[in-house]
Amino acid sequence: MSKNKYLPEGSLISTSENREYTSSLEGLERAKQEGKILEGVVKMCDSTAMDLHLDLYGITGIIPKKEVLYGEELKDIAIITRVGKVCAFKVVGFEKDDKGKTRAILSRRLAQMECMKEHLLDLVPGDIIPGKITHFEPFGAFLDIGCGIISLMSVDSVSVSRISSPRDRFSPREELDVVVKSIDYENERLYVSTKELFGTWEENIKEYSVGQTVSGIVRSIENYGIFVELAPNLAGLAELKNDVCVGDYCAVYIKSIMPEKMKIKLVIIDTHEKGAITKQRNQYFIDTKKTKHISYWKYSPQGCSKLVESKFDS
Repeated sequence: MSKNKYLPEGSLISTSENREYTSSLEGLERAKQEGKILEGVVKMCDSTAMDLHLDLYGITGIIPKKEVLYGEELKDIAIITRVGKVCAFKVVGFEKDDKGKTRAILSRRLAQMECMKEHLLDLVPGDIIPGKITHFEPFGAFLDIGCGIISLMSVDSVSVSRISSPRDRFSPREELDVVVKSIDYENERLYVSTKELFGTWEENIKEYSVGQTVSGIVRSIENYGIFVELAPNLAGLAELKNDVCVGDYCAVYIKSIMPEKMKIKLVIIDTHEKGAITKQRNQYFIDTKKTKHISYWKYSPQGCSKLVESKFDS
């Protein structure tokens, strides 16, 4: 697979190539001729036309309102919230302002359209691509998967361990690799997942053994027990205990491990409030620098009657 040049916004702005093209009028003219996708920081949204203004090393760049977004309903909030953020763009032309100074006319829409047509719609389920968290909703996380194009990762695609919100797993603006879960080619929408990257039950359980006391996070409390997450794709059930809250960090004793039932029995020894310990580390079990596609993923251990899997190749 060739190197992906359509990256989440913010990936290009500090590169020497981006600086070379955006630091002079000659560079911007060359970028227009070559069809380059570049990046700059939005400094202002004007109050009349609602165009975005970028300062490209002393040269003003303008993204007209109609060129801000590709393939989505354009709302004013989508424009003004770009201020202060990095925007991808293509140079489409030049004009003189009312003082006779040359400014560049830019299009984020064309950069996004190229990313969608030339890259994202060529992907298939199971491909591994970079993403960047843009915002959260209770039902999932939204990620920039190239030039500001947004993809949804539903909460059940985040990990095997149950969480109430993707905020429990990720941080705003966090960069991560994701698996393409499905593609709606007609509406040009992609859906992504990370649970396949957090390892199988057997891969996770190798770090644990009966008799250990280890750290975990309380994820849910049911009338039959307390689910404690040991890793993003590994959780066990502890006996009910007073004064325990969802989100608490805790020390748990591993009472038993049952691969045939995919279960771990725990005993909570002690708990700490949220924030008393740093967020649990997210560890991928796939080297995403070398592996760019997975065809099939089976979470369940050998001999377990319950099957948890992801099939990507048809």
